[in-house]
Amino acid sequence: MTEQGVRWTAEQVLALAPDAASRKAGSRLGTAGPWSEAGSGEGTVWGLCKGSGSRPYQTVVDLADAAGPAYKCSCPSRKFPCKHALGLLLLWADGEGAGGAVPAAAEPPDWAGQWLAGRRRRVEQRQEEGGGPAASGSADPEAARRRAERRAERVTAGATELERRLADLLRGGLAAAEQTGYGLWEETAARMVDAQAPGLAARARELGAIPASGPGWPARLLEECALLHLLDQGWLRRERLPDALAATVRSRLGLPASAEGPPVRDQWLVLAQYDTVDSKLTTRRIWLHGAGSGHTRLLLSYGAAGRAPELSLPVGLALEADLSVFPGAGQSRAALGAQHAPPAPTALRPPGVTTAEAAARYGEALCADPWLDSVPVTLDRVVPAPDGERGGWQLADADTDSALPLTPAARSRPGLWRLAALSGGAPVTVFGECGHRGFTPLTAWPQGPGAPVTLC
Repeated sequence: MTEQGVRWTAEQVLALAPDAASRKAGSRLGTAGPWSEAGSGEGTVWGLCKGSGSRPYQTVVDLADAAGPAYKCSCPSRKFPCKHALGLLLLWADGEGAGGAVPAAAEPPDWAGQWLAGRRRRVEQRQEEGGGPAASGSADPEAARRRAERRAERVTAGATELERRLADLLRGGLAAAEQTGYGLWEETAARMVDAQAPGLAARARELGAIPASGPGWPARLLEECALLHLLDQGWLRRERLPDALAATVRSRLGLPASAEGPPVRDQWLVLAQYDTVDSKLTTRRIWLHGAGSGHTRLLLSYGAAGRAPELSLPVGLALEADLSVFPGAGQSRAALGAQHAPPAPTALRPPGVTTAEAAARYGEALCADPWLDSVPVTLDRVVPAPDGERGGWQLADADTDSALPLTPAARSRPGLWRLAALSGGAPVTVFGECGHRGFTPLTAWPQGPGAPVTLC
């Protein structure tokens, strides 16, 4: 928020919710009824929310941080943002609407101002420390080199063992995999974790879920085995690979890397944000599009299981910042560098392509990264429609005869019906991920003026 008069939409606010329950509870608090002494100013929103106790909850949100909103509430909730922060932001986003306004004020109350001042001092301190010598990496480069060598030896031992297990599977025939069960591959994955190759472990677990998963599973199992074999061989023969492809192999194995590309300063539009959750980690994916560079980049942020990652950039905002890409052929992942202005709403939209061009773009990307599941693509002038032949849904190009089927995961999401309602049979612009399983829509825009609609 660069100006106090520029407010977010309710959709952008609800995109911050850590889960569906928080979204629902926050929506109920997005009216003036439970709030008192609400105000806003200089990138901050605050207010008192009546709860079950005698004292109201003190809620304050800092919107001026370029890394995303920060929240403080006196309620006992461990969710970030809590329902009170979401409700306050919804009230603020409503502006002068029927739900009641959050008026501008000269300065926040003492309880909000103290937290805000302390937080901004800590942010400035971290930024100063980040530019110092302590941030330059290991104090002992030789020790770091020895650790990297020891890990490479473990990964090599793990890849060699995995090659033997793949050979045993093929020697015994794929049909036997259905009787073997999931336990073999879970044990194999544990061995790869011991070898410090989390990428190999994840792919080994995926193999265990393929047998008996439906018609055509032997072909899918053979395909995944071939890709895993290719990754193994890429590591075992990495000295013969071009530098970019060798970096891709390391990233697919899960080895650590740092962003080394030259920083690109641009106005970055937030295209999509969504979380994936497993038993140990919450991973947040944020897709950005550079208005000047034309690049589409991916930011990753992590949180412990059950906790939302710290970085949050609602769809439809834009921030002026530096991004540096990670090494690897066709790599889209980037690291967020210096932020030159807080995120703010924008009317920018990414340029789109046809469905045929999107499929071709994925095919070209596979040449650089054979293990790539999908590529980010914006489709222009497409219409969501049932796919009679496959029994699913597709995005049909309004101007050509081509279409892209939606992935099975996309067909089961509520976002499909939001997309169909937004279209109403008319062309729309859709951003998503295009891969060998189809297209997963993440965000859509109407053809005329209008805010983006999140679909994930």
